[in-house]
Amino acid sequence: MASPTTTGTTVPHDAHGSVGFPPFQGDTFLSQILWLVITFGLLYWLLSKMILPRIGSILEERGERIARDLAEAQRLKAESEAAGAAYEKSLGDARNNAQAIAAETHAKVAAEAEATRKSLEAELGAKLTAAEAQIAESKAKAMANVRGIAIETAPSIVAQLTGQTPAQADVEKAVDAALKN
Repeated sequence: MASPTTTGTTVPHDAHGSVGFPPFQGDTFLSQILWLVITFGLLYWLLSKMILPRIGSILEERGERIARDLAEAQRLKAESEAAGAAYEKSLGDARNNAQAIAAETHAKVAAEAEATRKSLEAELGAKLTAAEAQIAESKAKAMANVRGIAIETAPSIVAQLTGQTPAQADVEKAVDAALKN
């Protein structure tokens, strides 16, 4: 079935009553190809002269910025590694210095303790010698008193036990003999 157009020609319809697909129509094929070539050429010229150079310059600028950032990152990494190495070195030096100070202080304290110990030993030795002399003197005094007491009490003890009083010279001899043993 055909339908009239404004120009008076009839356009064939398909079974549903719609007009056929225009690219398949032979009378409009050349004009469609012409407009396709014009549109494609204009789009190609627009892309190649305006849009692609802008995109290229943006990509190039980004590439340069990335390269600068990478170079800066490498420089900062090298600086941080150098700073880390310097820190480790200073930490090691400080550790060694602290150990040297601790060893020096330990030696000084040990020397002072040894000097104090020797001083105390000498002082205690002197006191011990003085105490021993005093004990010997007290012992000698006590022994002298013991002899006198023994000489005084021995005759009365012997008299009570035996009933006879011994001579004073015999008592002194017996006490001296007993004290020597």
